[in-house]
Amino acid sequence: MKVVVTGGGGFLGSHLCEALLRRGDTVWCLDNFSTGKPANVAHLIGDPRFRLGRADVTAAFDVSGPVDAVAHLASPASPPDYHRLPLETLSVGSRGTENALRLAQRHGARFVLASTSEAYGDPAVHPQPEDYWGNVNPVGPRSVYDEAKRYAEALSMAYRRSLDVDVGILRIFNTYGPRMRPHDGRVVSTFVRQALAGHPLTLYGDGSQTRSFCYVDDLVRGIVAMLDSTHSGPVNLGNPSERTVRQLAELVLCLTGSPSRIEHRPLPVDDPTRRCPVITRAREELRWAPVIPLEEGLRNTVAWFAGRCPPPLDGASYRAFQESVEA
Repeated sequence: MKVVVTGGGGFLGSHLCEALLRRGDTVWCLDNFSTGKPANVAHLIGDPRFRLGRADVTAAFDVSGPVDAVAHLASPASPPDYHRLPLETLSVGSRGTENALRLAQRHGARFVLASTSEAYGDPAVHPQPEDYWGNVNPVGPRSVYDEAKRYAEALSMAYRRSLDVDVGILRIFNTYGPRMRPHDGRVVSTFVRQALAGHPLTLYGDGSQTRSFCYVDDLVRGIVAMLDSTHSGPVNLGNPSERTVRQLAELVLCLTGSPSRIEHRPLPVDDPTRRCPVITRAREELRWAPVIPLEEGLRNTVAWFAGRCPPPLDGASYRAFQESVEA
């Protein structure tokens, strides 16, 4: 296929570009690099099936020749980014999504929206199935991202119902792996960066809030499966293995061998207390489920941050960590 990937220079987008090229697709990567980095895709530029364009998708855009699929990933996606770029986040979720939908409509292409588990807000239903409508504060500090994605979902379904665009919606849960930015504000990158530097790990609240961490390779397999599907979604993509943030901190300390201590800070406004996907729909419709354990994915992530091969896992430390999880 010929696939247009908006936000293709970002953490997730660059891995998607790689995966599509590996299976023989032609990829047009579009990014304004407000949060992505050219270095994420620099190694792909020599591939004749890869095209890189600096583009702001909030302005009308097109690509030459036929297009088979559009993967719309463009958006700031971490709290520091969407707090720094609130209007741009709302714009890419609204105008940017509509421009990407229009591209798909013109070419009769499959359109896949990378939405988010933030659509569920601070959920009152746990774990979260796709038919749960969420508990979102529409005027809170996180709303520029949450509501931009919720609007993008509504817009995508309107194009499907009114204009017969082949739309699919993915709600992506916490994803981690190589190419995360050290200061992107996500909990995995923050903990790994702090541990490797010997700085205190900043734990917000008491650390009992939960997340479900999915390694990037697993997540990208799900996006590719959705591109190949005709299912409209929404479909949750994430790892249903739920961990507390404190357990994550302890595992990072175990894997890095860091002497860092844990430092508590007040919980941010509207920070979700629990987050875990129901992935029955992904299993049935996409034949997808994550397979990479958190421990393995974190070893790869730590190695990437440290610029070295994955470190050996200390057996005694890991057994102690496992016992704390089971307890």
